[in-house]
Amino acid sequence: MPTPPAPPTLRRPGSTHAIVGRLVLLTAAWVAAFALNEWVWEAAEGWLGLDPDNRAVATGHYFLYDVVKLLLLLLGMIFAVGMIRTTINPERVRNALEGRPLVLALLLAAILGAVTPFCSCSSIPLFIGFVAAGIPLSVTLTFLIASPLVNEVAVVLLGSSFGWGVTGTYVGAGLGLAVLAGFALSRFDLTRHVESFVFDTPVTRLRLDGARPTLAERVRAARTEVRDIVGRVWVWVIVGVGVGAAIHGWVPHDFFADHVGTDNPVAVPVAALLGVPLYSNAAAAIPIGEALFAKGVALGTVFSFMMATVALSLPEAVMLRRVLKPRLLGIFFGVVTLGIVVIGYVVNWIS
Repeated sequence: MPTPPAPPTLRRPGSTHAIVGRLVLLTAAWVAAFALNEWVWEAAEGWLGLDPDNRAVATGHYFLYDVVKLLLLLLGMIFAVGMIRTTINPERVRNALEGRPLVLALLLAAILGAVTPFCSCSSIPLFIGFVAAGIPLSVTLTFLIASPLVNEVAVVLLGSSFGWGVTGTYVGAGLGLAVLAGFALSRFDLTRHVESFVFDTPVTRLRLDGARPTLAERVRAARTEVRDIVGRVWVWVIVGVGVGAAIHGWVPHDFFADHVGTDNPVAVPVAALLGVPLYSNAAAAIPIGEALFAKGVALGTVFSFMMATVALSLPEAVMLRRVLKPRLLGIFFGVVTLGIVVIGYVVNWIS
């Protein structure tokens, strides 16, 4: 008796075309929303008969426009980067750091940090995994510095707020700080200052399915990434824009001229120290920095404030203390703080 043929594989006819069609429609809707954002708030002021020169109205306009603009940018760019990232195998990227020359390993670690959109605290689990895997401590510390400082969230927000020239300077400074700090720390034997339990921790490897993902799988992964990242930062966007709007509309210009203005020789370290207790991420720090810059604070001083806010924090120190012994923790914070201050002075000098 002949063997019956195997049943055909079930497929959803035209599913790929349907997904592409939805992506095109969503892209068009995103572009329209972004283009109409400014017009909507200006039209609303006219319909309500509000005076745009009124301080409260101007503050409200600044807040609403920036919140919508930044959230739209986050939604669109994180989804796009997520689609790209689904083609990258994180395990291979991670293994690429092993056995490389130090300078190349530091650069790869900084780039890996730049493409992982974590705040300083959420980078620590990956940091532990790297240390447990036997990757040099200086390389893992480079990743820990770069990850909160430079990522797609920071790039998108900086580009929309300061322009792409300033964004390029910030990205170069952040990556340079991470690599140089890692190189400086590599000159010392710091492994003994890591808590011993770290080396007994099973290595956590980031994995993607070995098979090439389908378009539907890539869309689901990117959508999940948007939900996870925006879900973590949307509150900080609102808080950061709110603080920036308050600074923009209500804080007198003389306040900044007196405390962190260009005539104050210690404005850069003061700004860095002010940023540490605020603990936030780029979503909140950059709108505040934009408002400070609009008030006349020098660009390098603004950089120092934003970098200290996202790369150094008291919660990060508490979490890192579980991994690093006090001496190494102090060295790490000291090196990063010094680098941030140097960046601030250099950018002020060249700008």
